[in-house]
Amino acid sequence: MIRDFIYLKATTVEEALDLIDKHKEDYKIICGGQSLLILMRQGLVAPEYLIDIKNVKELDYIQFDDKEGLRIGATTTHRTIELSPIIKEKYPVLVDMEENLASIQTRNWGTIGGNLCHGDPAGDPGPVFMALNGSVKMRSKQKTRTLSLDEFFIDYFETALEEDELLCEVQLPPIPLNTAVAYEKFNIIKNDQGIVSVAAAITLENDGLSCKETRIVLGSAAPSPSRARHAEKILIGQKISPGLLEKVAQKASEAADPVADIHASEEYRRSLVYALAKRMVKTAWDQAKALAK
Repeated sequence: MIRDFIYLKATTVEEALDLIDKHKEDYKIICGGQSLLILMRQGLVAPEYLIDIKNVKELDYIQFDDKEGLRIGATTTHRTIELSPIIKEKYPVLVDMEENLASIQTRNWGTIGGNLCHGDPAGDPGPVFMALNGSVKMRSKQKTRTLSLDEFFIDYFETALEEDELLCEVQLPPIPLNTAVAYEKFNIIKNDQGIVSVAAAITLENDGLSCKETRIVLGSAAPSPSRARHAEKILIGQKISPGLLEKVAQKASEAADPVADIHASEEYRRSLVYALAKRMVKTAWDQAKALAK
């Protein structure tokens, strides 16, 4: 059973920050609740205060600028992202990701800020946003700060969000020229939680032949979404070949730090990282090459 709590509702960011500042010793933010209510029902968390920000409309937005890139408010739903014309045009990998994220009922109610703050290493948005070099903006009564998603995820269900802070916005820079991003998760049932996932961003030189920059991010293969940096280094300056893909996949597998659970063994997860890394790098490379022509 869920332990008794005091329900508080905010309709503006300032109201939310006031409530957080007043009750920061024992509170949780709710903005959809699919993840939080499960934890509360299991007795894993039992906050005295529940601060609802679902109706903070000023955090429900999608904005794009050619210079600044994409801005997504924290209370924006997954379904809104999935159906956004500007995201489909500028960041199509996000649409692909959202279409396979849980059920449509969950996407209609769940929010992007709640997903990221939950800190589940098996979450879909984290690896994709990291591959896109994303960051998050957080506010408290005292300050506003922006943090790269590379630094935001710390451990299982743990993020760098401080106790008096509210995540307000996800920020993605413009996608560079000759760049493509691919993402795939392996699961038994479509739209279910991924056993392992990999996101790969490839930027090619203007000739479309050699790799200029890359980001390879592993999901559900460590305590938090993580970059396979040694695998990334192998690609820089190189032209694609079967041998190169084998080396990258092997390094990505070695970078994984998976745990065994009811879904998969450690060995099986490493083999999935190997397969998905190889596939996603090849997919992103082919898409980037088409863009460079």
